[in-house]
Amino acid sequence: MFPDASTPALPLEIGTAELSARLQSAEPPLVAEILGRPSFDSGHLPGAVNLPLEGFAERAEREMPNKSAETVVYCASSTCHNSDVAARKLLSLGYQRVRLYRGGKAAWKEAGLALSVA
Repeated sequence: MFPDASTPALPLEIGTAELSARLQSAEPPLVAEILGRPSFDSGHLPGAVNLPLEGFAERAEREMPNKSAETVVYCASSTCHNSDVAARKLLSLGYQRVRLYRGGKAAWKEAGLALSVA
């Protein structure tokens, strides 16, 4: 599923159905919303932590210390690029299994899945 060490580090995408199933598995991925606190508080994917781009590296190290864990980042929708930036930053910080949920909260809601509220 993930590239080996000889492959350039690019985040792999994950779709709504796979992410939903992974979140219900015995070993769910770490999930991070890459938007500001007001957006996060209004509704976020189940189990997500809030990691806005401001202060990102320090927060990531504190909130997600296991760099070998599967990690999924997302933002508002496919037109929001915060998650792309965050995925590249995580890879540069040494996170090994970064996945990008490009559809974000919009795709999650469109699929009829519930958001958690803080």
